[in-house]
Amino acid sequence: MSRADLDKDPHEVAAMFDGVAAGYDRANSFMTFGFDRRWRTTTARVLDARRGEKVLDLAAGTGVSTSEYARSGAWCLAADFSIGMLRSGKHRGVPMVAADALHLPFPDNTFDAATISFGIRNFVDTKAALEEILRVVRPGGRLVILEASTPPFPPIRFLYRKFLLRAMTLLGRFTSTNPEAYAYLAESMAAWPEQRRLAEIIASAGWRSVEWLNLTFGVVAIHRAIKPPLD
Repeated sequence: MSRADLDKDPHEVAAMFDGVAAGYDRANSFMTFGFDRRWRTTTARVLDARRGEKVLDLAAGTGVSTSEYARSGAWCLAADFSIGMLRSGKHRGVPMVAADALHLPFPDNTFDAATISFGIRNFVDTKAALEEILRVVRPGGRLVILEASTPPFPPIRFLYRKFLLRAMTLLGRFTSTNPEAYAYLAESMAAWPEQRRLAEIIASAGWRSVEWLNLTFGVVAIHRAIKPPLD
């Protein structure tokens, strides 16, 4: 079994996700008690993709989020550096490409919007990835990030850190072909910056009008930002 360390070596992360690809979506739904579907639906509303737009869904995995966004009529591209995840999602019928978030294979100003669902915390350099995403989004275009976060209410935060993250590791033993991968995922969630700090990182990468929306008591949050228009 393979797992990645929190230094997030790209090869280790890709190999880990390759190893869990076949049962990844099923395990996620089980461990989130089905909330993952609600979170994707809310993210789609925040993204507000429209017919004729081009949307980059980065770290898209099997393309389950890409399919959700494509219902709007926008052209949505699933990009991920795990070939195994992309192969497991071929049946979804959305366009897919293998891509590294730090070196995206697209010209400047290609997309109207970019989105990441539960993937940004796996990037080896968060700010550099956000700068690269900024490059490929057109001026005035949108960034929407759905990610695990920090509940602001202390009792919920205590339960989340002491029990829910441990429960995620335990459940991974019964629902995943690679339980070690879910130990890494739980650890990466615990180490991830809280909402305001992530907003500051997004802004430091050149994005503007950064704001966030807490979901499910702040266990996850959606961050939204805009690429500055040309002067």
